[in-house]
Amino acid sequence: MEQKRLKVLINDPWLDPYEGAINGRYSHALYKKSELTNNGKQTLSEFASGYLYFGLHRTKDGWIFREWAPNATQIYLIGTFTGWKENEKYALKRSENGNWEIKLPADALHHEDLYKLKIYWIGGQGERIPAWATRVVQDNTTKIFSAQVWSPEKSYEFKVKDFKPNTDPLLIYECHIGMAQKEEKVGTYKEFREKVLPRIVKGGYNCIQIMAIQEHPYYGSFGYHVSSFFSASSRFGTPDELKELIDTAHSMGVAVIMDIVHSHAVKNEIEGLGNFAGDPNQFFYSGGRREHPAWDSLCFDYGKNEVVHFLLSNCKFWLEEYKFDGFRFDGITSMLYYSHGLGEAFTHYDFYFNGHQDDNAICYLTLANDLIHQVNPHAITIAEEVSGMPGLAVKFE
Repeated sequence: MEQKRLKVLINDPWLDPYEGAINGRYSHALYKKSELTNNGKQTLSEFASGYLYFGLHRTKDGWIFREWAPNATQIYLIGTFTGWKENEKYALKRSENGNWEIKLPADALHHEDLYKLKIYWIGGQGERIPAWATRVVQDNTTKIFSAQVWSPEKSYEFKVKDFKPNTDPLLIYECHIGMAQKEEKVGTYKEFREKVLPRIVKGGYNCIQIMAIQEHPYYGSFGYHVSSFFSASSRFGTPDELKELIDTAHSMGVAVIMDIVHSHAVKNEIEGLGNFAGDPNQFFYSGGRREHPAWDSLCFDYGKNEVVHFLLSNCKFWLEEYKFDGFRFDGITSMLYYSHGLGEAFTHYDFYFNGHQDDNAICYLTLANDLIHQVNPHAITIAEEVSGMPGLAVKFE
């Protein structure tokens, strides 16, 4: 059966010479989607639910914790509850596909306990923050980061259930939570909600774009050197305070989108994913493609299904858990090209189809856009892209 001609080709005849390449990218996305969803036996949204499986979760009678660490030989959960020492009661067991798991009784962990993983691998060991941690805090004295159990007696309940952004037109106010106040200090979610949000509404905006708030070790990075992708930065307050900010914005008719950073990750090993279980390439490309030449950071391996699962689950997590209305994807140009777009002029369509593009990254972004609108059909997706890649923002057919 002959493939129906794509709308992007119909709408732009200048793309005719590149029809083969465009169809190839489309077919790649269809193939990968079929592979990830077991030939459509589950939806992409169901596939992208890793955050409900991995990490720390309450159960009916206790706790369960899971981590993906195929290179590990032994893992312990350590923390304030073990005196930061290894204890066999907190030893994880290896299961299938490089996953590790531990089940604990209800009194083994408590709200606001600090914890990490002590991971052993052939030839080494190290303390690590869990990759799927949803709360990470920094000690004010030692400046050491740790994961934190976040399980309050009463979780925040959103008052606005079904918010639909007003996009006709969409008037976006870009903001940074920590810098959005006049005092010489780091601002908070609470301060932003009480002091800044009303002024934004008064100014006529109907959307705020929150600059990178995924947890990051270095504040001077403005939040763009991410270490913990599922954690809202504790510098600005608690998860519940961020949820209340978003809920309040919705009650005022204001959509909330976040800068999501999937274009790279911080190099840090103890706080981040740089050498998670003795494998520097668990999440990242190997060889010369591992490090970003201009950003002093690491580049995700978008060709690895486990990494795609991690990143797609991250998109769904922020939509479902915090009710964000969409994303502005940071650094897209860097993802699209082997050169990261550095030193290229992009003065002709040839530059978009000359074989210097990362097809894995293009496929991931296609699936991410598809997933986001599967989870929330009214979601807003924006690409920070400076090369002008044709068809980048076209809806996936």
